Amino acid sequence: MKFLRALALSGLCLGLPVGAWAGAYPERPVKLIVRFPAGGATDLMARALAQDLGARLGQTVVVENRGGAGGAIGAEAVANAAPDGYTLLYSTMGILTINPSLYANLRYDPQKSFAPVSITNLTSNLLVVSKDLPVNSVAELADYARAHPGELTFSSSGNGTTSHLAGELFGATAGVKLRHIPYKGTSGAINDFMAGRISMMIDTSSNFIEPVQAGRIKALGVTKRGRLAALPQVPSISEAPGFENYEVSLWSGVLAPANTPRPIIDKLNADLEAVMKAPAMVQRMASYGIETTHSTPEAFAERIRQDTQKWAQVVRASGAKAD
Repeated sequence: MKFLRALALSGLCLGLPVGAWAGAYPERPVKLIVRFPAGGATDLMARALAQDLGARLGQTVVVENRGGAGGAIGAEAVANAAPDGYTLLYSTMGILTINPSLYANLRYDPQKSFAPVSITNLTSNLLVVSKDLPVNSVAELADYARAHPGELTFSSSGNGTTSHLAGELFGATAGVKLRHIPYKGTSGAINDFMAGRISMMIDTSSNFIEPVQAGRIKALGVTKRGRLAALPQVPSISEAPGFENYEVSLWSGVLAPANTPRPIIDKLNADLEAVMKAPAMVQRMASYGIETTHSTPEAFAERIRQDTQKWAQVVRASGAKAD
């Protein structure tokens, strides 16, 4: 098998037509590794993508959930896989841009171990508060926190996660100290928040759209610039005075192991563009507050580089440590 793979790669280098190489791929099912357990927002996005991508490729795309170590286990599995396009990573932002600042001994390099294919989804966190908290805007929340130092709590899915760092960034921007309550996963953090035991939370918008619409909690702000189609009445946090520079934009995308032949990357990129721009996919994801998108491999690589620098600064300032 190694000999055949080497022979194929050498044939590519000797000038086999791009169409001939890409046309032979894929000849068997493709594995898409997701670092989150089944049932969450990321898993939902990955499975919707896998189903439609499989139809485009003419092969089944099998989603494999591999959690643990902040996503490092799943990412490492792809980094060590054969660069043949049959093992792909569906990654959220944190695995590639936050983990390098949290884990001293990662066994993969986010910028060298992978060949980015395309960003596929853009999401935002949503700042939500208990319905009993006497605030109705970001400015009122900041004022309340200043008037009640140390009183407000916010939960997250764990130390160093985007929900944690988004809260730390909010506190730093407001000039207040919020008490962080980390959980081992999103469900526990959300359950205690919904039960009224936690003052506020900043987490993926799709987790809160239904309870906000039902009036069980209050949404004060969207962490990205711009509003959500599912909650158009909720302003961006950056619209609040003093928060003009606050932004937490989340993305997810597909990557292959480094050294995957460029014709395979290009084929996957083109098929992902068709999948993510399909009206049914756009509408389905919008109902969850998720935007579908597409990028070139080069633009994806640059986004990883820029966001790694940004979050390194936030991690240092917050003192966040990996669980």
